[in-house]
Amino acid sequence: MTELRFDGRVAVITGAGRGLGRAYALLLAARGARVVVNDSGGTLAGEGTDGGPADEAVREIKAAGGEAVACTESVATAEGGRAVVDAALDHFGRIDVLVHNAGIVRSAPLTEMTYDDFDAVLDVHLRGAFHVVRPAFPLMREAGYGRVVLTSSIGGLYGNHGVANYGVAKAGVIGLSNVVALEGAAHGVKSNVIVPAAVTRMAEGIDTSAYPPMGADLVAPVVGWLAHETCSITGEMLVSIAGRVARAFVAETPGVYRPSWTIEQVGEHLAAVRDTGDPWLLPIVPSAHVDHIRNSFAMATGGQ
Repeated sequence: MTELRFDGRVAVITGAGRGLGRAYALLLAARGARVVVNDSGGTLAGEGTDGGPADEAVREIKAAGGEAVACTESVATAEGGRAVVDAALDHFGRIDVLVHNAGIVRSAPLTEMTYDDFDAVLDVHLRGAFHVVRPAFPLMREAGYGRVVLTSSIGGLYGNHGVANYGVAKAGVIGLSNVVALEGAAHGVKSNVIVPAAVTRMAEGIDTSAYPPMGADLVAPVVGWLAHETCSITGEMLVSIAGRVARAFVAETPGVYRPSWTIEQVGEHLAAVRDTGDPWLLPIVPSAHVDHIRNSFAMATGGQ
């Protein structure tokens, strides 16, 4: 099998000083990419700064013969996000791959979560994604090539206790990736979502003693493929957990059409409304949005 390489490509990876992001940076650099290792080095709650993690990742890449530069700007602001992308342009003259992995955790029950904690998590995960996508995307479109990988979570897909801020942010990232995929389709820009799970510092406080192997090295190849020029999908979500790689997707039941409804009729037809036996799976690209409307209208005009 031919080795998939990134020679000549420039990759920007946020949150790349530790954990998953570091594994992504090391793998892409080992395959020939020139890498911007972005990490502000703050605590898990997003407090403080420390250039050490980014610098150490860069040192490791260079020691192995790769090319990399550290960037400690925070993606939590628009200015920081632009500076991250500018680091690629200033040092390497281009950007081909953008992986937004940076994240923080501020957990609390919904009844106790503060607005500060809600906004802080959205600033890094969701707004942070936009803060790097917004300056990178026009460059990719102009170049006629780009690979964007944004990070969601099972918390964004399914929710979890005590992480309303995290769940909202990770769900929002999916919508952003879909728009990038749609608007980039005609310009060689593909965007997908990784839904990763690994034992990193984000697992602090969780008893992982009974977990199977869940190193970041099991996730990195999936991100590597999504970031590669041979990636054949866009507008999709790939799950990677404990060696399992799968696709997550949004689907609809065909539902039930009636020319009018009462509250009682909704209840009466609920089993058929929820029947998943023949689902609609609408590809984001080229036209899931339009297909959803067209198929729904067809049921109405066809009297089904």
